[in-house]
Amino acid sequence: MITTVFLLLLLLSGLVYVFWPSDPMIKVVGLRLDKIRIHTLPIINIDLSLYVTLRVRNVDVYSMDFRSLDVAVRYKGKRLGHVRSDHGHVRALGSSYVDAEIDLRGISVLSGVVSLLEDLGRGTVPFDTVTEVSGKLGLLFFGFPLKVILCFSILF
Repeated sequence: MITTVFLLLLLLSGLVYVFWPSDPMIKVVGLRLDKIRIHTLPIINIDLSLYVTLRVRNVDVYSMDFRSLDVAVRYKGKRLGHVRSDHGHVRALGSSYVDAEIDLRGISVLSGVVSLLEDLGRGTVPFDTVTEVSGKLGLLFFGFPLKVILCFSILF
């Protein structure tokens, strides 16, 4: 009797572990410079436009349909810009690639260039990101709402 209850609890906890939704993994896999514009008045700053390819990896047994994927990019605590992509699908235990454009506006050259050069000299440039995903998780014929906010750092 006790072993049966123990086995049932073990099976139930295993099912909860497998079916509990986890956060999608998002990784920058491609970055390409599109436009650069330098402003000299009133202060020197730069506007950059980049094309970025993100890999969204789903580690769950659910499929994931997202309505929006929004990634805000910061460097040394200052918000530089954000990437927004509309709708996509990631199959269960799979990954999908999302192409988006990121606009970095008003990067101050004088205050930011010293820190950026130091980081480049070390070989890594740390960008902090806040990622927001909204959509739904699907299992068979059912759909469950999904709203995830992730914070992580990217080293280039």
